[in-house]
Amino acid sequence: MPSPLSADHPAPQPPERDAVDAWIDRTRRLRGDVDAVRRDTVLIDEEDPQLRWQRALCDLAVHHLDDLGTHLGQLRDGMAPAMPEQPAAASTQDIGQEDVDAPQPPSPITRVGSAEWNLLTDGVTWSEELFQIFGRSPEAGPLSLDDLPSLLLPEDQPLLTALVTDCLIDGRPIDGEFRIVRGDGRTRTLHMRGEPVLDTDGCTASMWAVLRDVSELRRSQQAVRTTHDSLQRRQQMARTEQRVAVELQQAVLPPWRGSLRLPPQGPGALDIAAHYLPSESSSLIGGDWYDALELPDGRTVLTVGELTGHGIQATSAMAMLLGALRGMTVAGIEPGALMGHLNQLLDSSVQPALGSAVYCRYDRSTGTLAWAQAGHPAPLLFRNGEGRPLMPPDGVLLGAASGVTYEQDEVRLLPGDVLVLHTDGLTPRSDRGAGPDALLALAPDFAQARTAQECVRRVVTEFGGSERLNDACVLIARIGA
Repeated sequence: MPSPLSADHPAPQPPERDAVDAWIDRTRRLRGDVDAVRRDTVLIDEEDPQLRWQRALCDLAVHHLDDLGTHLGQLRDGMAPAMPEQPAAASTQDIGQEDVDAPQPPSPITRVGSAEWNLLTDGVTWSEELFQIFGRSPEAGPLSLDDLPSLLLPEDQPLLTALVTDCLIDGRPIDGEFRIVRGDGRTRTLHMRGEPVLDTDGCTASMWAVLRDVSELRRSQQAVRTTHDSLQRRQQMARTEQRVAVELQQAVLPPWRGSLRLPPQGPGALDIAAHYLPSESSSLIGGDWYDALELPDGRTVLTVGELTGHGIQATSAMAMLLGALRGMTVAGIEPGALMGHLNQLLDSSVQPALGSAVYCRYDRSTGTLAWAQAGHPAPLLFRNGEGRPLMPPDGVLLGAASGVTYEQDEVRLLPGDVLVLHTDGLTPRSDRGAGPDALLALAPDFAQARTAQECVRRVVTEFGGSERLNDACVLIARIGA
């Protein structure tokens, strides 16, 4: 490339060759490290936008390091003694193979070339690399500033004209990008940097420029933008779904918070309290529910349950199931038959799912608790400082089979008894062995508690900080005297 001498400033002094060698060595090692990471990402899940974005960033980093290694190689070779017939800069393709040992894809197009347009003689000088960039044979000769726009895409031609005019008329540096169509039909993106060369009188004598093929780099940048936009859209959709699921869940669950007394007055009333414990990941809103209802005849219904899945689908299915449960409760359907209807509803749903539930109906006039379950942990009964799970009647998971029958059982409750209903994910381990044992260990605390709310607080203190993959809920009822 011709030396850009100017009357306004001296030519910059190049760095020492040893320093450039050190830079090349550093670039080579870094390029190898990044490429190793990039190769490891080939096996990532193509459906994960976060991982696709990370891989695109690795590809972009490799392109940047390829360019850096190439440019440093040109700089180092340009510092060697020049042969009479040797161009000022060696082929970028050769340098990329000789100076950067890290594996890189071969490129048939040299990336950097230079040109000078002499305004006094109308002479044009192109480097060998620039002919390769434009896909033009040296025999055809370089293009003048008037002919150069003919190779650009029509929408980019005004930009090049403005850059050249500003440089020649106003003496402004050139810094811009445009796209060309080569003779082989390939479209390439070029970045052009240059400045006017002034004569001794301060007038513009020529214009020199360095043109760099940045097609692959821009494609990598576009891939990063595309994958990042996809990731942002996915995250925005997840946040929206999370918000809708939470709002739907809050709208469906009982409006009361804290403690509840059913019936509000009279002997034998139930002191009820419940709590919903979210999973450790706030994005996993599940289909867990709890509810307590008073029937017109004075009996009280307690229920907890859960559906498989997360998000809007799970919460909407839970809303449908809980609505049906409340309707059948008011209609006076027995616990076992009610479970059969819920199973049929879930089995015939457009969006099939599995669920578990426990349904208890307490008659304070007789102290009898009638209950049924569908693949759910049995209620725990605490009495006189000791606890035990109730013996469960037969009942499979909701939605697991068609036309099944659910049994129901009865148990007599005494004043001061504490009944605990919960879903699987309450304790750190969700298997049936750990859940009851961990809760039964709280029997002494429940014996000292004066209200159901105090019992719930003890459960939350014990298990609220536990890591859980799914949401959970607990409902506690204390039998009044």
